[in-house]
Order: sequence, then C-alpha cells, then structure tokens
Amino acid sequence: MPRTLAAVAVVLLAPLVSAADADAVKAVLTQQSDAWNKGDLDTFLDTYWKSDDLVFFSGGTVSKGHRAVSDRYHKRYKADGKEMGKLTFTDLEVEMLGADAAMVRGKWKLDMKAEKPDGLFTLVVKKLPGGWKIVHDHTSASDPPKKDEKK
Repeated sequence: MPRTLAAVAVVLLAPLVSAADADAVKAVLTQQSDAWNKGDLDTFLDTYWKSDDLVFFSGGTVSKGHRAVSDRYHKRYKADGKEMGKLTFTDLEVEMLGADAAMVRGKWKLDMKAEKPDGLFTLVVKKLPGGWKIVHDHTSASDPPKKDEKK
C-alpha cells in the first residue's frame, strides 16, 4: 500500500513540479531581456552555461563555448558604434524534457534606431548547480522585407 500511495503522489505532483520548473525557465528569458534592455550584456550572458560545451547556432555559424558566444555578442552589439536596442520575446513555449531539462521555442525582436530585426529561436535549457542555464541556442533571423513590402 505505501508504494501505491507514493506512486499516486508522484503522478499528482509531477505537473506542479513541471509548472514551477517551466516558470523558472521562463524567468531565464525575463532575466535576459531585462539585462539586455539595461545594456548589461554580461548579465545577459550569465544565462548561458559557462562551459566549452555550450553551442550557439545562428546565421550559418556555429559558436562553441561560452567565450566564443560572449565574443560574438560583444562584437555584434557592444563594439564601437553598435546599438543593443530593446529586446522582446514573444510566443514562448516551454516543453519540459525531464526534471532537469527543457526546450524553449519563441520569437525575438530587437527594436533599434536604424532597424528592427526579428526571428525565431529554440533553446535547450538545463538545471545545473547554478540554476537553469542555456546549453544550446539556435537563433534565426527573419528575411528582411522586400522593398514593396512592410513588416
């Protein structure tokens, strides 16, 4: 009988744990956008796994390791004359893959003075000793609108 009660408890509590974990995963993205919108790229990058095994796919380029990802972001958004703009995430979907892993899908948009790039992303996020961290990021940009078409 105690085994049956334990099994029932696990089945009943599992959705609650997953909902709490999904909220914690979404909080990672809130931390990212808040840091980005304050111009704090280093806090934004703290959401990524500090490991040589971190992988970032974007624009046909693969960046491996936290240092490479950090360098990419700094070069693209913090170098002289670069603008970070305002970052927003929408249409977030968190799928728990287990107690310590999740997949996140969504849309991103940067509101900048000269342009407003946007696109899609898929993340793999893991619960590590330092909290939930992005271990794999695949981000793509939408095609720019054609001359006769407005976005």
